[in-house]
Amino acid sequence: MNPRSFLAISHDIAAALLAWYASYLLRFNLEIPEFYFSQMSGSLAFVLPLQTLLFWSFGLYRGIWKYASIPDLKKILLAVGTGMLTIPTLTYMFHHPVPRSVLILDPILLLLFMGGSRLAYRSWKEKKLYGVSQLEGKPVLILGAGDAAANLVKSLERSREWRVVGLLDNDPMKHARMIHGIRVLGAIADLGEIAKNMSVENAIIAMPSASHTERREALEICAAAGLKALTVPSFDDLIGGKLTISQIRKVELDDLLGRDSVQLDMGGLNELLAGRTILVTGAGGSIGSELCRQIAKFKPGKLILFDLSEFSLYGIEQEFKGDFPEIPIICSIGDIKNEARIRQILESHRPEVVFHAAAYKHVPLMEEENAWEAVRNNVMGTYVLARAALEFGVMKFVLVSTDKAVNPTNVMGASKRLAELVCQSMQKNKGTRFIMVRFGNVLGSTGSVIPKFKAQIEKGGPITITHPEITRYFMSIPEAAQLVLQAGLMGCGGEIFVLDMGAPVKIVDLARDLIKLSGFNEGEIDIVYTGLRPGEKLFEELLADDEQTLPTHHPKLRIAKARHEDEAWLTGLLLWLNESEVKNDQKVRADLVRWVPEYVPTRHR
Repeated sequence: MNPRSFLAISHDIAAALLAWYASYLLRFNLEIPEFYFSQMSGSLAFVLPLQTLLFWSFGLYRGIWKYASIPDLKKILLAVGTGMLTIPTLTYMFHHPVPRSVLILDPILLLLFMGGSRLAYRSWKEKKLYGVSQLEGKPVLILGAGDAAANLVKSLERSREWRVVGLLDNDPMKHARMIHGIRVLGAIADLGEIAKNMSVENAIIAMPSASHTERREALEICAAAGLKALTVPSFDDLIGGKLTISQIRKVELDDLLGRDSVQLDMGGLNELLAGRTILVTGAGGSIGSELCRQIAKFKPGKLILFDLSEFSLYGIEQEFKGDFPEIPIICSIGDIKNEARIRQILESHRPEVVFHAAAYKHVPLMEEENAWEAVRNNVMGTYVLARAALEFGVMKFVLVSTDKAVNPTNVMGASKRLAELVCQSMQKNKGTRFIMVRFGNVLGSTGSVIPKFKAQIEKGGPITITHPEITRYFMSIPEAAQLVLQAGLMGCGGEIFVLDMGAPVKIVDLARDLIKLSGFNEGEIDIVYTGLRPGEKLFEELLADDEQTLPTHHPKLRIAKARHEDEAWLTGLLLWLNESEVKNDQKVRADLVRWVPEYVPTRHR
């Protein structure tokens, strides 16, 4: 027994002695008759040992007083309650009659003495440890007065960085009420005036279950008041146990764009992925790496990570060693067009499901100087992998496509449309089932506008945008990866799944949101328009003009009814792709019109 436990036991014995004595005092109006005093002293011979045994049995000395809380109070209540039931029996057995009022008063007083002293010690300790730092912490207002805000106030009591000075909530029933000693000062719309009066420069948006519209309004109120806005993890992260309410972070674009969480067929995905060998190409990229993370949750038997970039592959390998050490991974470097290398990997590991995310995706880079490489990589690479998948009995092959494959105006989009057609032309009645998934831009992916805008803001601007009216569809990387998995599960072969991308977003609006999130106003960071780049559309499409969609049982997935091609078409395409000539950009664009009739290069419009 350590000294602290000994002191705690001594304290509780003294509390039991005092409670027993005080019960008699109260019973006899502070003057205990000699007969009852003698009776009281005699009964202590079995009351104290019994209560000490109960305290020990209920684990009262395993905790630390400065962390005393409701669980400790419950243990005290159980121990005292058991004693309350047992002591009358012992007094009867040992012929020591005790006044009934004493048997009622004693457990009440004992509970007050034991529980009160622990909570008083914790309060004193916290004031000693955190009192000074709380006064020195930066004052902050919390937007929201629900469960998340209450938990946050409790968490920040020990913070050396923050000092909560008030809460704001739009529910008038909560105004002027107190949460853990902090007053609800008014509505969120009153933030500017309240922050000015209290000299506050920071606000925390603690509304994890609120709609994205409410979060956006809260952020705009913070921006109008000149406050730096922070937020707490999303409701899904809190429920999933991935994050705690005290993990305050900056507001991100995902919080403002706000989309409903993806509902996955967990049972079906578990059957598709658990215990199986899965191959992901482009595993070091934005989508490929997130696919690997999502797949890892279903405990695959083996995960093959394929990428051309040594650095990207090393990064995902190190991440998996730390986050998913129990999952066997194979890191394979190679070119997707290298047939011998692809066949070697599939023959050695026999994957049952393939997710093909490897591709050249950057529109301007692929439009000039690299057009032939884009076509060869995106089309020939898909064919090489798909052919090997057929040969080695892959169950499902999922091609990650793009909205730029619809009525393409650039080489990248046309090459991805060709990749879709290649997979469809290879679909047989038996064997590998080929599934294609189209979606738009993902927030924060490699080469997307978001990292570029952030870097420009860090340099003080300006932010460069090609056109004031340019719009794009956006979703988060995790959402895109989850829907790719769901489409892979649902696909029976030959379908092109189209993801629900929500409403299109103006790029200039994204830029303005990022400026606000970075703590600036629009006057401090300029926005400059540079003109559309080669191959760039003003508006993206998810379906071609001659296509229709069919609904599925999943609200965020539809099936596009697009034209198919046959094996004869594929043979001709392969002859073109295997020509020894390295074609210049103009020649590539001219030839692509023959293979993708809906492709109209921007320069020919």
